Formats: sequence, C-alpha cells, structure tokens
Amino acid sequence: MTVIPARRSDFPTPVAEVRIVHSSDVHVAETVVEAVHDGDGTAGLRVVLAAARGLGADVVVLAGDTFENNRLPLDLLDRAKGLLAAAGMPVVILPGNHDPAITESAFTRGGIADLPHVHVLGVTHDEAVPFPALGLEIWGRAHRDYDDMAPLIRSRPRSSFWQIAMAHGHYEPSPNRDTPLRPGWLIGDAELEATGADYVALGHWNRHIRVGNGDIAAYYSGSPDLAGTVNLVRLTAEGAVVVTREPVDWGRP
Repeated sequence: MTVIPARRSDFPTPVAEVRIVHSSDVHVAETVVEAVHDGDGTAGLRVVLAAARGLGADVVVLAGDTFENNRLPLDLLDRAKGLLAAAGMPVVILPGNHDPAITESAFTRGGIADLPHVHVLGVTHDEAVPFPALGLEIWGRAHRDYDDMAPLIRSRPRSSFWQIAMAHGHYEPSPNRDTPLRPGWLIGDAELEATGADYVALGHWNRHIRVGNGDIAAYYSGSPDLAGTVNLVRLTAEGAVVVTREPVDWGRP
C-alpha cells in the first residue's frame, strides 16, 4: 500500500503520472553561444524544448538565466519567442540574476510574456502558477533586479497535491549572509526543507547535482551545454517522485 506523506494528505490524489522537465541556464545569447552553436544563439532553449517533447512532458520549468541578459536584440528574442510558441506544452520560467524581471526585461521586450502557455514568475504571475488538472502548483520568487536576494527565504503554504518550488541561486548547506563582499543569492539546507515541496528545481550551477540533507528532492539540472541533460521529474500516480537525467540532442555527428 502506498503511504501518502502528510503534507499531501489534504488533497485529492491525482489518477495519472505528471511529467516535468527541468532545465536552467540555457543562456539565449549572442557572440559566444552563437560561435559554439553554428550561429544559433537559441540552441540551448531549442534542445531543451525538443527533449521535453520527446519525453512527453506535461510542463517545462526553466529555473533562471533563460537569457544571457535583458539587452539582447529583438530579432534574437523573436527567435526565442518562436521556439516557445511552438513548445506544445506549458512552460514556467523563473527570471534569474542574468535576466531579472525588470520593466524592460527580455520577457516583456520580446513579447514572450504574451504567449498564453508561457508563465513568467514575477511578470505574468507574482510567484505561483496553478495547474489544477494535474493537481500541481509551481512556485518561485523571481529575481526582480540585479541586487542580492534570498530565493527561498520564505516558504509557501501548499495548495495542491503536488508542489514544485523553483529557485535560482548558490547553494551552501549553512550559508553565511553576513558577508557584504559579493551577492550570492544564497540557498541553505534549512530553507530547502522548509519549502515542504515535492521537488525543488534549482538554477545557477551549470552541473547536475542533488543538494540538501533531508528528504526534499532538490536538484540543479545544470545547463544543457555543460550537463548535456535535462532532469525528468516523474510525479507518479502512486505518490512517488522519480528523478532521472535525460540527454539533449544537439544534432551533432
């Protein structure tokens, strides 16, 4: 018999598996990215969305730094918008330290926030996107400027059977926030545990790794360039959370 954790016991159990693809740090950009990818500055976004379609994802989550900066030319933003428009599934984007949700962000300048199935935290939604048909809520606190911030300083009460938290920042088990030397957007073990989430989708590190010291499944996906994978998160009908790494296809020989 499956034992449902107490944090989910007040909500109806979904009857079907939910599949989430988690990536981050795709860095749609000019110059360096284009040089590596045959002139295609949107290559990272393209391969992540293609992998999500191939994996039958219900939702894609992009945990920060989707764009290299907020000053990218409009033709590049238009190409990124075209990829997102053709995604074929909802996409939840958390603005990171490279692309914070300022007034003239890439999401607003490029019309990306106008796409009906693209949800940008801090732009189209304050901090949470509900998916009632999936029994799922996805939440996170966007970078809203270029200053330091604590992505998980406050937890969010659960409102659905499944809950995914998103955060973009640097993990340290016991972060020291007393140093003013540099912004770190720090995330600590206690904050990960306090979310009570079923999965915490992290961004800012380019490598895939699980972090934390408790029973919360908190993962960096890594960038598609350096990790070469996305995280497939299966929220099973039996109430389990199963995380695997799945490759992206760059179409290279």
